[in-house]
Amino acid sequence: MVFSSLEFIFLFLPAFLLIYGCVPTKYKNAVIFIGSIFFYSMGFSDLGKEKRFLYTSLFLLTVLFNFIIGEFISNFRKASKVWLIIGIAFNFWWLLFFKYTGFAVENINGLFGADFTVKNIILPIGISFYTFQNVSYIIDVYRKKAASEESFINYGAYISMFPQLIAGPIVTYNTVAEQLKNRTHNIKKVENGLKTFTIGLGYKVLIANQLGGLWSDLQMIGYESISTPLAWMGIIAYSFQLYFDFMGYSFMAIGLGEIMGFTIPKNFDYPYLSVTMTEFWRRWHITLGTWFREYIYIPLGGNRKGTAKLIRNSFIVWLFTGLWHGASWNFVLWGLVLFGLIILEKFVIGDFLNKHRFVGHLYMILIIPLTWLLFAVTDFGALGQYFSRLFGSAADSEIIVNGKDYVKYWGIYGKFFIAGLIFSTRIPELIYKKIKSSPFCAILLLAVFWASVYCMYKGMNDPFLYFRF
Repeated sequence: MVFSSLEFIFLFLPAFLLIYGCVPTKYKNAVIFIGSIFFYSMGFSDLGKEKRFLYTSLFLLTVLFNFIIGEFISNFRKASKVWLIIGIAFNFWWLLFFKYTGFAVENINGLFGADFTVKNIILPIGISFYTFQNVSYIIDVYRKKAASEESFINYGAYISMFPQLIAGPIVTYNTVAEQLKNRTHNIKKVENGLKTFTIGLGYKVLIANQLGGLWSDLQMIGYESISTPLAWMGIIAYSFQLYFDFMGYSFMAIGLGEIMGFTIPKNFDYPYLSVTMTEFWRRWHITLGTWFREYIYIPLGGNRKGTAKLIRNSFIVWLFTGLWHGASWNFVLWGLVLFGLIILEKFVIGDFLNKHRFVGHLYMILIIPLTWLLFAVTDFGALGQYFSRLFGSAADSEIIVNGKDYVKYWGIYGKFFIAGLIFSTRIPELIYKKIKSSPFCAILLLAVFWASVYCMYKGMNDPFLYFRF
């Protein structure tokens, strides 16, 4: 069950909000916890009752375990470091097992000619996100930056809160600790939350899904058979798809949180307006970048211990960033390329690009799609084919390429490219702020909502791309 589905919008969400609105304040966190567990379990409904029960139980176990570890760290300070290590090991064990076992076995077989096999391990939904939230909580309790949560229901509501459970934003406990105990509920928040949710739904269904159609078309055609202009159109379409898919989810999460009285942190700040890759990653998936900075980069010494260690620390962060996104060598390569670009900007070209912003924008127009190509294509052979098409050479001269294929696909997808370009800027936000309280805005958002519903009804409600992480 995903936010951009008829099941969620017309069944789960109304039922949840009806119950949430009717119960007294002291029971609202319990409703969030129970409702979110039900929401989470529905994500495994296709796997059968046994696996659905298993994965839901594992999630509840992690919630209970980290709640107890937080209490032990807080109440037994002499042994707090031991409890912290146990907690971190427990959390990352499950992440490593589910996400990286197959990758490790595949590489061991390749290196040593072995024939080890593992059963098909299904990645629990949202494990990368809730693992990071659990770990940030116990670390903050250890550092005394946060008091341990005394209520298991409150902690369960924090970790499992369905708006951000599956794909973030990654919400640290300190961000919502006070709101778990005291928050306001009013019609204005509900109205604002519904508007934000609708904008996110439109981003996902009316822009991301539509542009995703072009990327799917290219995979069906075969990368070796497309012209250079179409290859560039394809990877730009994927760049827009990924952005509006994930930003749309984040908007929906923020809107749902506001309806329930929570302020969920912003996850995007118009990253495609950046002039350097360094700036881009301060604006893209902000909560993930903050997590890596607070819990890996700074504890390693950050930039305080000289150039060599700055480079080392950056390398570690970007290696982990690549691996966090997926157990595949293309993600490792993607992370290392980003590391190289950011170090190059820091010591060589960054000042020039920031000073000459027009040049910086041109640089990013080229770099962003190329880095997302490394992210999108997991097979290195296919990746090589795509790069050869981007730069005008065919791997096999006997393959017939229609040099005018881009004309056909621009006719189909051109309007969505234009929408992606416009909504990547601040112009729509500035207009929205001016008309937000007007009847015209309500009518416009209602049109967006029903257009999205129509697309979902027609079977265009693809899962969010970040669900696989």
